Amino acid sequence: MPLLNNHSGIYPEAGCDEAGRGCLAGPVFAAAVILPPDFYHIDLNDSKKLSENQRIVLRQIIEKEAVAYAVSKMDAPDIDKYNILWASVRTMHKALDKLKIRPKHIIIDGNKFLPYRKINHDCIIKGDGIYMSIAAASILAKTYRDEYMVKLHKKHPQYQWESNKGYPTQVHRDAIINHGITQYHRKSFQLLPHAEQLRLF
Repeated sequence: MPLLNNHSGIYPEAGCDEAGRGCLAGPVFAAAVILPPDFYHIDLNDSKKLSENQRIVLRQIIEKEAVAYAVSKMDAPDIDKYNILWASVRTMHKALDKLKIRPKHIIIDGNKFLPYRKINHDCIIKGDGIYMSIAAASILAKTYRDEYMVKLHKKHPQYQWESNKGYPTQVHRDAIINHGITQYHRKSFQLLPHAEQLRLF
């Protein structure tokens, strides 16, 4: 089923999504995207349903054709400060702040948000598989974050962030046991089983 172009009937409408909430290390990224009212692309979908190559191709299309887009990040210390849910919401706000056009309505993937500049918003569960602007935001957030984690991998190759992107794979957890943690790890997360976690700090 093709994704929908607009939710509110109001234009411009911005879609927001994030990437990296479930990671043990690295920032959370968020994007905000305003697409043209007649925009359509047959392959546009939730970033999790796309291959890496599809995401890269679609990112180029989105950045070329979007009326406005912006991407922001929040690093591990602030994630630990605010918790990952509200850090994600604050990062969406940062992305919205950077848009060159202010939206008149905002749609967000998920079920939690904080009001932004008195602009009406709607939270939509699995919205990245329903609305094109949210799907576009999910693709930008995911691809920008993946690129960032590949760069961090070069500084800390033992954690294999080039492949796991900071998610809790066994290789990543084994590296934490063997090498400890970095400044990029989220100390408020359960990095290891409880008995092992106690040894980290």
